[in-house]
Amino acid sequence: MWGCGWFNGTGLVEELPACQDLQLGLSLLSLLGLVVGVPVGLCYNALLVLANLHSKASMTMPDVYFVNMAVAGLVLSTLAPVHLLGPPSSQWALWSAGGEVHVALQIPFNVSSLVAMYSTALLSLDHYIERALPRTYMASVYNTRHVCGFVWGGALLTSFSSLLFYICSHVSTRALECAKMQNAEAADATLVFIGYAVPALAALYALVLLSRVRREDTPLDRDTGRLEPSAHRLLVATVCTQFGLWTPHYLVLLGHTVLISRGQPVDAHYLGLLHFVKDLSKLLAFSSSFVTPLLYRYMNQSFPGKLRRLMKKLPCGDRHCSPDHIGVQQVLA
Repeated sequence: MWGCGWFNGTGLVEELPACQDLQLGLSLLSLLGLVVGVPVGLCYNALLVLANLHSKASMTMPDVYFVNMAVAGLVLSTLAPVHLLGPPSSQWALWSAGGEVHVALQIPFNVSSLVAMYSTALLSLDHYIERALPRTYMASVYNTRHVCGFVWGGALLTSFSSLLFYICSHVSTRALECAKMQNAEAADATLVFIGYAVPALAALYALVLLSRVRREDTPLDRDTGRLEPSAHRLLVATVCTQFGLWTPHYLVLLGHTVLISRGQPVDAHYLGLLHFVKDLSKLLAFSSSFVTPLLYRYMNQSFPGKLRRLMKKLPCGDRHCSPDHIGVQQVLA
């Protein structure tokens, strides 16, 4: 699936043993992501959404953000097979994308990445507000739902400007209106700044503030309405996971933008290396769609109870599913 003719600078089929080992390892990793990661991502993201929507009364502020990230994860899990089976540098791509297909696939990918990044950043900021200003309801479930709606709207609006650049670069080559907008690097630069730099700084700022919050046990900390102690560990794990898996993708976009904007011919060796790293970074980005719900499943103490209540409502023919059903036990294990 992966070609590395750039490794020996020839682009020929005869490649070094190290290159062949790299090809084999990345091909197995991609197939593992398709066979295991995509089904797991679809299953756990769907369960996360359904279980929380079924137990709306017990949802907390972090639950709303994780539902938002799960919806974005469902979109990414759906797009993953299409991207991984047909990357530009793939040696056995099952299809080749034209301009229209490329734009159509890029829109939901960019929107989902923006939603995931901003949901993570806002989760960090609201978590700090909840700890620093308890019982002010500034980070309530009601407010968070509206914030998530604005996140999706903002992601669509942000992607619209990038969409114009992509359309003019891949589709409308003769349109006079696109004569000055045929620059895909401008779209990538916009996404790097708005989609990564801004939420990354916000999440870092929130974590720094959280580290300065006093941790003495107060009556407010013992309030039942407070967040669970495991919420902080889940927050840190989520921030590190999301930004760790998405950072290579945005760094590649930034490197590609800087390289092309220089206006000098790019050597085929470096261009092949850039495409290779871009495919690898996208593989890491897609893996966030199943890693995040798994973190939520194993680190959120209330999720198993919500899942049991959901399973009790599922019909099994003429009767309701038993909570001891083997399928439920496998999911809860």
